[in-house]
Amino acid sequence: MEDILEQLSQCIERGKVDIHAAFPSDMVGEPGADELTIKAIAQGFSAEEILNKALFSGMQMVGVRFRENQIFIPEVLMAAKAMSTAMTHLNSFFKQSIIQQKGTFIIGTAAGDMHDIGKSLVGMIVEGGGWDVVDLGTNVSTQMFINAIEEHPDCIVGISALLTTTMLNMEKTVNEIKVKYPNKHILVGGAPVNQSFCDSIGANFYSSEPHTALDYLNTTLENHQQ
Repeated sequence: MEDILEQLSQCIERGKVDIHAAFPSDMVGEPGADELTIKAIAQGFSAEEILNKALFSGMQMVGVRFRENQIFIPEVLMAAKAMSTAMTHLNSFFKQSIIQQKGTFIIGTAAGDMHDIGKSLVGMIVEGGGWDVVDLGTNVSTQMFINAIEEHPDCIVGISALLTTTMLNMEKTVNEIKVKYPNKHILVGGAPVNQSFCDSIGANFYSSEPHTALDYLNTTLENHQQ
């Protein structure tokens, strides 16, 4: 019976959404994440087993392969779509509080910046790693971040910027959050951002790639639980 979870994990890793999907080409006509999730539930696997042994493990491999340049953004997006499709069948279990997520991650692109892809990739991988992701979108003001923090006091915050001109807004947002919430963990990322800039504005972590954000969140959670 465990074979179905391995198959489902592979569908997530490869971005095989359902039996009708034409991607990937070597899996055409085979069941995808949609059908296999339904089948796994019917076979008696718990939502937590499906989540941990299939969905999370599949997305973990996506992060590894992306880091090692074995796959690229289009493949990551397809994996995220497969993950999202599978999750639609597990949502009711979340509502019943059968599954507890690791924590809340608030993410958004700095004010004045309309770029979405990098921020969305991070959000997808973090969500696939078991976190509840609150995506504030693009052009997010400092006040919007603060409002979201007030709604989710135990959250970790991620801020992205793709333009050098909006790095100043990122700095402003980090500074104001830290004034109000000195112990709030904030990670930053984006093409023009580097470790030196992260240090200079008082952010806690610089994420150079999507998977490193998830690594930081998991490490922060582990340290908090000790």
